[in-house]
Amino acid sequence: MKSVFVSGAFAGVLLLAAPAMAADLTQLPAYGNKAPVAAAAPVFSWTGFYIGANTGYAWGSGTGAADAFGLSPDGWLGGGQVGYNYQFQNNVLVGVEADVDAANISGSNGPVSSKLDYFGTVRARLGYAFDRVLPYVTGGLAWGNNKITANGVSQSNTSTGWAAGAGVEYALTNNWTARAEYLYMDLGKSGFQSIGDAGVTASTARLGVNYKF
Repeated sequence: MKSVFVSGAFAGVLLLAAPAMAADLTQLPAYGNKAPVAAAAPVFSWTGFYIGANTGYAWGSGTGAADAFGLSPDGWLGGGQVGYNYQFQNNVLVGVEADVDAANISGSNGPVSSKLDYFGTVRARLGYAFDRVLPYVTGGLAWGNNKITANGVSQSNTSTGWAAGAGVEYALTNNWTARAEYLYMDLGKSGFQSIGDAGVTASTARLGVNYKF
């Protein structure tokens, strides 16, 4: 009788404990389960249209008759640019950009003076994107309006030539970028009645910001 009573009591304890044990088992992690993997942050892409503004300083020298008169113009500049970039999967970037700058790139020597009062370029760009850092080279067409005054007689000519340079651009956010750029321009020569064929070359150092769409 005693063994029957003990057996019944033990069975009762098992019946009472079974629900608690089952609850504990449901709380144990399943074998082989892994922690959730965090989604990777999207990689920045330079592809897209952009528009921006720039400012800087230029220094140069006259060519042709302007060089013979010892003209070495320099001065400030500022303007805007618009362009498009395409970034390949291997991070190589190609693009095209056009800009126009107002300027006061001027110099004089005695009765002769010159002033480049605005210029522009249309250039290709080639770069390699290190995520948000973009070093690049650039080159293409350049044009500008050069005014020469000699003995009180002024004449303005729009000349065309070429431009080449390099820069580095950094993406501050997904839309805003900042850049530093060096550009060398040779605007060729035009005929001036007062002094003959003359032109200007200029080195420009520019800082700029862009908004990428």
